[in-house]
Amino acid sequence: MTIQDPQWFALWTHSHCEQSVADQLAAKGFRTFLPHIRDWSQRGGVRRLIPLPMFPGYLFVHSAMDKQAYLEIVKSRGLVRILGERWDRLAPIPASEIEALRRLVDSDHALMPYPYIREGQRVRIMDGPLSDVEGILVRSKPHRGLLVLSVSLLQRSVAVEVDCAAVVPTGSPLPMPGHAPRPLAAAMRA
Repeated sequence: MTIQDPQWFALWTHSHCEQSVADQLAAKGFRTFLPHIRDWSQRGGVRRLIPLPMFPGYLFVHSAMDKQAYLEIVKSRGLVRILGERWDRLAPIPASEIEALRRLVDSDHALMPYPYIREGQRVRIMDGPLSDVEGILVRSKPHRGLLVLSVSLLQRSVAVEVDCAAVVPTGSPLPMPGHAPRPLAAAMRA
């Protein structure tokens, strides 16, 4: 089964190889998208804003993915893999998600890394009076979420509304600019 129509695919790269892979693919005629955010860096006592990949270790390619295109892409130095099960079962990314990222990058809004959190996931509050409290995020609205704390032995729970910007998934380190865990790649291996 080959994918006939051009679609967006995620490429997982070695650390700090995103731009190199994007350049190699562009030289081969592939359409790539490597979104950047601007973050502060300090070197030699001088602070300046520098561009960093929005998703460290990842970039996107738009292609009709037949076996020949797949082989050309995977020859890129610095590429780990194209996300999906195998060459004919790759995981396409909806064009609407890429378009949304493009619009964000083209806007004048300040962008920052943010951990991926979904409803039903165990999270930890990082600041405020509830700092270090863990629970399950059961509902999220823009900026607000409902966090459920449970006492298993009593089989009882209590809920509190929290600021979604103050929670991170449990079991993950604090988000640091330029450093991100690779949950996407791990999820795609299964």
